[in-house]
Amino acid sequence: MADIESSIMATKQGFENSFSSGDFYNKQTQDEQHLKNILDFLPINADMKILDLGTGSGYLSFPIAKKYSNISVIGLDIVEKALEVNRFRAKEEQIRNISFITYNGIEFPFSDSEFDMVISRYALHHFPDIQKSISEVSRVLKRGGFLFVSDPTPNANDTSRFVDGYMQLKKDGHIKFYTKEEWLQICGKYGLQFKKSFDSTIRFPKKKDTAYGFDELLKKHDKEIVESYELEVMGNEIYITEQVNNILFCKR
Repeated sequence: MADIESSIMATKQGFENSFSSGDFYNKQTQDEQHLKNILDFLPINADMKILDLGTGSGYLSFPIAKKYSNISVIGLDIVEKALEVNRFRAKEEQIRNISFITYNGIEFPFSDSEFDMVISRYALHHFPDIQKSISEVSRVLKRGGFLFVSDPTPNANDTSRFVDGYMQLKKDGHIKFYTKEEWLQICGKYGLQFKKSFDSTIRFPKKKDTAYGFDELLKKHDKEIVESYELEVMGNEIYITEQVNNILFCKR
């Protein structure tokens, strides 16, 4: 439990630092085409109650709440500073069907069978106890409810998990990217059945001065694996291309 709590604190601190440099954080995570694809993909209906897990800046929450005025969206995150900004934005833009709640990173502060859908984008690789988190997702979902996971995945040839080592260079609590097969196994264990999926990519920038041990990491992995991520150094930024799983599950 101590390791889990320390990992949560590292993630919280790392993201508080990231949000303080908002322009670069937005550069890392925003992708209008990916957002459109997600909105078209999600089976959202009237009167749904949706939980955005690891909401961050509300990247999914705000567009969904704006598009569907007859649903309710709750953004959940451990980073209170981000949620304060989100609440201010919701008030300024007069978006009344959205709210934001902080939690301890382990137990969800909701009743059983409370939500019709749980969504999560670029967040679950930070969760230190993924089994517990997915069990919580299943608990708060209604029967017939949906889980949507959007998260990067290792390249097929990356058996040494170079990409996880690379993401861990920045001390923001990165744990692991999961393969599609791993998601099917984890979610299936908690009664979440695969429905459909689509693939995408993200060109992800990292500031070189926060990538501690970058040169040493390159020496530990095969050149072919590193090159498969189209790694490129441009000034003080390192760019990597990551494959992304976008998977929809339904609770049996």
